Amino acid sequence: MALSAETKAKLEKITTATLTTVLLKKGLRNVWMRKAAPFTPAAQNVRLVGEAFTLRFVPAREDLATPASWSSPISTRAAIEAMPEGVIAVADAMGVTDAGIFGDILCARLAKRGVTALVTDGAVRDVAGVNGTGLPVWCAGGAAPPSVAGLTFVSWQEPIGCGGVAVFPGDVVVCDADGCVLIPKDMVEAVTEESVEQERLEGWIMKQVDAGMALPGLYPANAENKARYEADKAAGRA
Repeated sequence: MALSAETKAKLEKITTATLTTVLLKKGLRNVWMRKAAPFTPAAQNVRLVGEAFTLRFVPAREDLATPASWSSPISTRAAIEAMPEGVIAVADAMGVTDAGIFGDILCARLAKRGVTALVTDGAVRDVAGVNGTGLPVWCAGGAAPPSVAGLTFVSWQEPIGCGGVAVFPGDVVVCDADGCVLIPKDMVEAVTEESVEQERLEGWIMKQVDAGMALPGLYPANAENKARYEADKAAGRA
C-alpha cells in the first residue's frame, strides 16, 4: 500500500495548493485534474485523501454502449464491487459532460462500500439523489443522459487519464476546495514530508505578513528570513 495511516493523516492537513508547489519543485507540473471540481454537498469544505481506484471510459460505440451493457461482467457495477474501502474512485470520462457516468444508485453503493470519494472529468446524473447519498463527488457538473449516451465503459484498475493527468492504480489523490491533485505512489512519503515543512514555513510567513512585513525577501524567504524562521521553529514559535 502506498498510503499508510500516518501519511494519510498528514496529507489531510495539507492543501492541494501546497502539494502542487512541492510537486512542481520535484519537476511534476501536470498533477491537477482539470474539470474535477467539488460538486456535492459532501465535497464542500473538506479535504479527502485516498489511493486511486481507476475506471476507464472510451467513446460510445453503438454495439457496446447499450443499457444491456450494465449487466455485463465488464461494467461499472462490477467495478464498484471490486473497490476496497477507503479508495478514491477516479474515472476517465474523457471530459464528456453531456452524459452522467454515475447516478444516485451507483453513488449510494459507492458510499455503502466505504469509498472515500468519486473524482471524474465528466458528469454525474440524478444530481438531487447523488447529493442525498452523502458521497463526496468532484466532477465537471450534472447531466441527465445516462453514460451510454456518450461513453462506453471498458475497464478498471489500469492507467487512465483524468482531467489531463496520468493516473495509475495506487497513486494517491488529495481533494479539497481547489480540486484534486495526484501524487505518484513512489513519491508519496517524500512529497508528504516536504509539504508538511512547506505548510509550516508558509504559516510562519503569514504571521509575518499579519505583523506588517513586506513580501520582498519574505516570500520567498531570503537567507536572513530563513534564519529567523529556523530560529523560531527551534524555539517552538513556528
